[in-house]
Amino acid sequence: MPLSMSPADSMWLLAESREHPMHVGGLQLFEPPEGGDAATVRALFDTALSNDTAAQRFRQRATRSWSSLGQWEWEEDRGFDLGYHVRHDALPQPGGMRELLDLCSQLHAAPLDRHRPLWEMHLIEGLNDGRFAVYTKFHHAFADGVSAMRLLARSLSEDPTDRAMPAVWDMANPEPERPAAEEPAAETGDNGGILGLPVAAVRGAATLLEGAAGLGSALAGTVARALREQGGSLSFAAPNTVLNVPIAGARRYAAQSWPIERLRLIAKASDATVNDVVLAMCSGGLRTYLLSQEALPEVPLIAAVPVSLRGGPDESPAGNSFGVLMCNLATHSADPAQRLETVRASMLEGKESLTGKRPSQILAMSAVGMVPAALHVVAGSSGAVRPPFNVVISNVPGPTTPLYWNGARLDGLYPIAFPQDGQALNITCTSSDDAIAFGLTGCRRALPDLDAILGHLDAELQALETAVGI
Repeated sequence: MPLSMSPADSMWLLAESREHPMHVGGLQLFEPPEGGDAATVRALFDTALSNDTAAQRFRQRATRSWSSLGQWEWEEDRGFDLGYHVRHDALPQPGGMRELLDLCSQLHAAPLDRHRPLWEMHLIEGLNDGRFAVYTKFHHAFADGVSAMRLLARSLSEDPTDRAMPAVWDMANPEPERPAAEEPAAETGDNGGILGLPVAAVRGAATLLEGAAGLGSALAGTVARALREQGGSLSFAAPNTVLNVPIAGARRYAAQSWPIERLRLIAKASDATVNDVVLAMCSGGLRTYLLSQEALPEVPLIAAVPVSLRGGPDESPAGNSFGVLMCNLATHSADPAQRLETVRASMLEGKESLTGKRPSQILAMSAVGMVPAALHVVAGSSGAVRPPFNVVISNVPGPTTPLYWNGARLDGLYPIAFPQDGQALNITCTSSDDAIAFGLTGCRRALPDLDAILGHLDAELQALETAVGI
């Protein structure tokens, strides 16, 4: 029996096109187990593949029909082919990080096949340092950044001697069974609900109504904050930039990591959070990049910052659950300390705007906040309509301790997101036990020199350390 898909999840399928694939990804680097090499890690994955099994969630494909009133649902793929979803790749010589990131750029540009379950995993060998790489992509309808991270983490162990870890696609079904108390009272045995409508449609309508309840006063406050250019889920103040242009389907990906302790020290010295420091690094990096292009606006850039609404670790790792805040990046200021302080204040104001709101209300407010982005796309990103924000910057928490897969140590974890029309750049960060990795995903045509931003991020980290006296 098909399972209903939430409106938040189905939105990503509705918004997708060939030039704008809507999937998130991740790049994992593994150190071989003691006494082994990269071939050892490949053999471990080959053994997992030979079992030819996958958890239920990984065997489901997205579908819709007249019986669901056009709403997307999840159903079992009866022709499921594990070998299609898990593939082997090898890097060309010299097998360095540049070759690896170039391969990820190409793999990430290709849309997922909607006739199959919406995920792929590529096992990549040929790295000249002896490590083994794994590139994974999930459609955003399947998982958001936080839930994708949880899915990957569930296949890893803190014990380097544990040799019984299954592959991520073979983990226990991540979708918990729905308690009987949560079932709609009007549901019938013939899969019909209120007035004979399909249960999936009834549930979707109920979810939307829940988010709309009490939204009037919350939305009024959100609009007022936006007009005063304060933090919240709505913005009218972003300038037109070279980042806010129509995009094509090809992608460019760049990534680098830094010791997370450096960011923690800056945060402590400035009464800020690590996420504030991440945003300040991006502010300085983008300011320098735009200056180099002679394209820095006189007014500050605005970042859309996703905020996870997920509960504890026992919550289902599948699906989407996040709101959005708008952050003033203060790119008009030449002072790194002032940029950090503006970012800190903007994020505090945004978090205050969410205080007392139910998750469903925050989701609805964030959806309203995306309306100006849709208008910007409809206008063709031509400058006739100002973008509501200039760049999406996410910070996804990762593992806090060293992790292993059957003895192979996770040595690198780099997020890969997606740009959107009118938003040619996405910056996503992921923290691990001792590092924080920045993944920059951009339109290849709009940002051919994307790698340069990494150097600007490094320079801004040093400038922030100097500014706070470290």
